[in-house]
Amino acid sequence: MGTSFKVVVLPLFLSSLLLSLVSSAPNDGLFRIGLKKVKLDPNNRVAAELESKNVEALRASMRKYHLPAKLEDSGDIDIVPLKNYLDAQYYGEIAIGTPPQTFTVIFDTGSANLWVPSSKCHFSVACYFHANYKSGKSSTYKKNGTSASIQYGTGAISGFYSNDNVQVGDIVVENQDFIEATSEPGLTFLAAKFDGLLGLGFQEISVGNAVPVWYNMIEQGLIKEPLFSFWLNRNAQEEEGGEIVFGGVDPNHFKGKHTYVPVTKKGYWQFDMGDVLIGGKPTGYCSGGCFAVADSGTSLLAGPTTVITMINQAIGAEGVVSQECKAVAQQYGQTIMNLLLAEARPDKVCSQIGLCTFDGTRSVSMGIESVVAKSNGKSSGILHDASCSACEMAVVWMKNQLGQNQTQDRILNYVNELCERMPSPMGQSAVDCGRLSSMPSVSFTIGGKVFKLTPNEYILKVGEGPQAQCISGFTNIDIPPPRGPLWILGDIFMGRYHTVFDSGNMRVGFAEAA
Repeated sequence: MGTSFKVVVLPLFLSSLLLSLVSSAPNDGLFRIGLKKVKLDPNNRVAAELESKNVEALRASMRKYHLPAKLEDSGDIDIVPLKNYLDAQYYGEIAIGTPPQTFTVIFDTGSANLWVPSSKCHFSVACYFHANYKSGKSSTYKKNGTSASIQYGTGAISGFYSNDNVQVGDIVVENQDFIEATSEPGLTFLAAKFDGLLGLGFQEISVGNAVPVWYNMIEQGLIKEPLFSFWLNRNAQEEEGGEIVFGGVDPNHFKGKHTYVPVTKKGYWQFDMGDVLIGGKPTGYCSGGCFAVADSGTSLLAGPTTVITMINQAIGAEGVVSQECKAVAQQYGQTIMNLLLAEARPDKVCSQIGLCTFDGTRSVSMGIESVVAKSNGKSSGILHDASCSACEMAVVWMKNQLGQNQTQDRILNYVNELCERMPSPMGQSAVDCGRLSSMPSVSFTIGGKVFKLTPNEYILKVGEGPQAQCISGFTNIDIPPPRGPLWILGDIFMGRYHTVFDSGNMRVGFAEAA
């Protein structure tokens, strides 16, 4: 390794409350760690303050993308039960060193490093409220010292690499490199009850190219099969939050058979995804294909603003009015309609009316071209990225409605309605809890199969009775081609569908959770 590494990765989401650990060892050849839960009081002022930080942490996490036999027959399978915090975050317990020092961590398939607070963290208040790794108390500690920095939206987790044994369930991984964090700035880390994070992504996204824990499980022959699986219990009232099974799957966690799709790009667990449906009707946005990532470290579902806006309109989510969107709809709406009716290529419409330029495969912002023209002494107005994006969204929306044989007046009104439902820049949209029964399903096409989510599954509900607050489980993230369009299928999706991460066959599998 070199001497210093920096990267923008890791997710930190809705903060969670630490629970005590209860160990058990049923006679089924597996090792289980039971976790308890504490329910958040939405009326608590501290909790409310933490909630206001959740969206900022969520948005920070998205930046990283800018970038089986029966259990009783399987001895080499390890199970780590998880804690469920109001359907928002899942975490479990590991131990580092000899004798073992215990830490609560988020198991994150969207990153690849293991980090915990260091006893040498003296100037970050957060370190005084979490368990700290003390290298001097471990007989298996090996010094490394290479510096590392992981950037978040609210600051950087920084520290240095060390090497020690890491225990996950009853598996002991020897000679594991991990980061001792010596700086944890920001309220997010202070308030969060998890101590650190254990990445389950590929080594390609590892800070400093450190070997991930699960790689060493396979290399050291500690698990039977090179795969792990997630079962997330979406019932926040139940004691058991879920389980990760290393080396196999638990047939009690799912129904039917898994639908498998190949991993198309190592780093994240990324695969190809088909169209998104609202109320059973295709949006058409991903009919030509989108990319998706299964990410246990993301609480919500993130996707292109174009489709998220359509979902917001369908479920009545309150977003932020986009003046640019409404201006484009008012000035160019009829022209866009006429071009689509004349069967113009949808990907060329916005360049034809002068809001974007066409690079041969798709429309792109005029901003760069305008700057070049200006540098050559040519006179041209600078057209902002927002106008091009608004036009492209209007094309998708209108094409969708034309496919449903709507009238022109209805389509233009629909586009204006969607402009009112543009997602908040901070990613959070509130909905009326009383309207859940009338909201449509939202479905994702994966491997040719439609995976449906109902309102009760994609809406996060905090509190009960008249004080309850409901938050849309959808937020926006826009990744342009060739890396996008990209969807991030977080815990909301993985809670509904048991997920298998199979590195041996380089695939991801989904089945209805039991």
